[in-house]
Amino acid sequence: MDEIELLSGVLSKTGDLIEGVEPGRLGAPTPCEDYDVETLVNHLVGWLLLFEARCHGRGYDADPVRYRTGADPAGEFRAAAAGLVAGWEKYGFDREVGVTGDAQLPAAMVLNMTLMEFTVHGWDLAVSTGQPVPFTEEEAAEILTRAEATLPPQYRGEGMSFGNIVPVAGDAPAADRLAGFLGRDPAAWAPRAR
Repeated sequence: MDEIELLSGVLSKTGDLIEGVEPGRLGAPTPCEDYDVETLVNHLVGWLLLFEARCHGRGYDADPVRYRTGADPAGEFRAAAAGLVAGWEKYGFDREVGVTGDAQLPAAMVLNMTLMEFTVHGWDLAVSTGQPVPFTEEEAAEILTRAEATLPPQYRGEGMSFGNIVPVAGDAPAADRLAGFLGRDPAAWAPRAR
């Protein structure tokens, strides 16, 4: 799949999920144990602002973990998403890009990290707010393939950024298999997703 098309599709769908959050659900739990829905939305917007700045080669001094959205989180997300897509279109993938700190990573790796971040957290948001998981089978399968090639085992487990792999049936939807690969248990959240 074309990188720009894939990224645009994921970000557009995640923006729709943010817009679809009902105010009464902001305190609901999510598959991320430390996040309720409101915290997850803040996380999505805060990290997208960081990825957008770094894609353009700009510094980003704010802490995405402490970011708090205003009255229109979906609008904030969509504006940052448009900037991120424009940055990848303008500067391409034949370069290195920073994310946090001074380290520079291959652009393809940063793109894969971005896709993983917003697809799996989009999945989190969907299942915790009763919205359908919007990612197509093709999108989720492509991102799962990229995740399998990008995420080494040393980043998994207690105190790490990712949980251990949760086994998911091979014939399950690709979005559920991606969620399992990134440490979520789709079976535990299936009733909420309906």
